[in-house]
Amino acid sequence: MKTLTDQLAQYAAYHRDPRNIATHFVGIPMIVLAIATLLSRPALMAGGLALTPALLLTAGTVIYYLRLEMRMGLLMAVLMALNLWLAQWLAAQATPVWLTCGVALFVVGWAFQFVGHYYEGKKPAFVDDLVGLFIGPLFVVAEVIFSLGLRADLLTAIETRVGPVRKRELHAAS
Repeated sequence: MKTLTDQLAQYAAYHRDPRNIATHFVGIPMIVLAIATLLSRPALMAGGLALTPALLLTAGTVIYYLRLEMRMGLLMAVLMALNLWLAQWLAAQATPVWLTCGVALFVVGWAFQFVGHYYEGKKPAFVDDLVGLFIGPLFVVAEVIFSLGLRADLLTAIETRVGPVRKRELHAAS
């Protein structure tokens, strides 16, 4: 199994333009919430717990994150639990509200992603490796952690493999 550094470096190779990374801060959370919202129906009640496809997907994803690294996995577990809670709340709304929210979040989230990859000039990472669909949320959280000055060891390891995020070029007014 690839390590956390392996996965983040592979994903980061497709994300070195700061505009692309910025769009991912919006797009990926929207897509993750959309998928959880749409998969929060139907629910099978089992001992007071609503078993849904969203719960199963979230649990599997969190287990994967925990296997990559315990610290990041625990942080992702908390964030994914909050995402699932919000998704279940949206899914409990009337059917038109549930579907409109889920589909709109999904479409707008992907629009942000594709705009970002236009800036990047590269295809999304998942085109070459479907695991990229699961690494995207982890990448966004890692970028937040790096921006806070934390996990310099991980950032250095990633940048050693794929280089730093490109600087925005400032164009002088002519």
